[in-house]
Amino acid sequence: MKKKMISLMLCTAMTAAMVAGCGNSGSTAADNGAPSESGASEDSAEAAETPAGDNVIKVGVFEPQTGENGGGGLQEVYGIRYANEERPTVTVGGTEYTIQLVEADNKSDKTEAVTAAQKLVSEGVVGVLGSYGSGVSIAAGEIFKEAQIPAIGCSCTNPQVTEGNDYYFRVCFLDPFQGTVMANFAKEEGAQKAAVITQLGDDYSSGLGAFFKNSFASFGEVVAEEQFQTNQTDFKASLTNIKNANPDVIFAPSSIATAPLIIKQARELGITCPIMAGDTWENATIIENVGEYTQDIYLSTFFDEDGVDEAGAAFIAGFKEYLTANGQSDIIPAVSALGYDAYNTLIDAIEAADSVETAAIRDAMTTIQTTGVTGAISFDENGDANKDMAFIKTVEDGGFKFLKTVTVE
Repeated sequence: MKKKMISLMLCTAMTAAMVAGCGNSGSTAADNGAPSESGASEDSAEAAETPAGDNVIKVGVFEPQTGENGGGGLQEVYGIRYANEERPTVTVGGTEYTIQLVEADNKSDKTEAVTAAQKLVSEGVVGVLGSYGSGVSIAAGEIFKEAQIPAIGCSCTNPQVTEGNDYYFRVCFLDPFQGTVMANFAKEEGAQKAAVITQLGDDYSSGLGAFFKNSFASFGEVVAEEQFQTNQTDFKASLTNIKNANPDVIFAPSSIATAPLIIKQARELGITCPIMAGDTWENATIIENVGEYTQDIYLSTFFDEDGVDEAGAAFIAGFKEYLTANGQSDIIPAVSALGYDAYNTLIDAIEAADSVETAAIRDAMTTIQTTGVTGAISFDENGDANKDMAFIKTVEDGGFKFLKTVTVE
């Protein structure tokens, strides 16, 4: 009898250990991948604890939370998280599903982007949102395509993101449009000679720089072209060459980390002409880090608080509260609004498909017509948003000031 009791106790203990070993390996609700003060998450693919039951849909958040573009990526993540808080469920086939965000930090690196994308696929997500940074989006595109998982880019503007990929969409305008907008704006400001400085090997920087150059060359002269390396901090040699060319404007599409270095060093060398860039420069940390050199900075972007309807006004009020509750400035970056729109567009597509099958959701994306806080959203045959308007902003009184909206025929 004693032997039987010992055997029974051992079996019970082994069973308990096996159940514990098969439990959910995701983080708890208090540990759901929220970034530290530096913006980094503990793991490159984290999810909130799965709610009880099987009625859960996983949505991947493919964004840099560390690395060169970590600041911008985190801005998009905040927009996505806020949208998920507002709209945490979706009904499919009469069943209500909880939407679980699975965040993967692509670390602003093309190699890491592939790894992060593969982890999201292995998590069984039905759709992916991101990424900030065209290069990492391009690098991961084939992974999502092969897995037949639809992805929606928030602010990745390079044409190659969706080119030849039926499973990649985006809610932002593209770099050919953005480059033309900024070239036309430079012309309106009286520029006849331009210099262009871009990051070698970065798809966003080199692509946008090329589109600006080609557009500007149709009416003016590009008198200097310079390139810099990733993580470079000293730009004096390139800027000295630019100064000697005496341009009327400098176009310098670059990351949040690089922008203030270029601006400060240009002004310290005595370069006084306007310095322009694209959407990546709409970040409060750039203003903080350039110090006194905030004169004549211009950029194009996707969203402005003054140009919204009633629904947009509700988003602005709610999201400002959300940002301050998370220790952030209450200035709403355009990429946060795009992250918010991308999330809601994906959920609209799931509802339209009335299915959790990824191919069906992708097919619904091709015909979706919805309205976000950044405007009407629908997609052309390439998966690109049908958008034709950009916002031009400058820096004034310690913040970004809206100047005008611009369209290109």
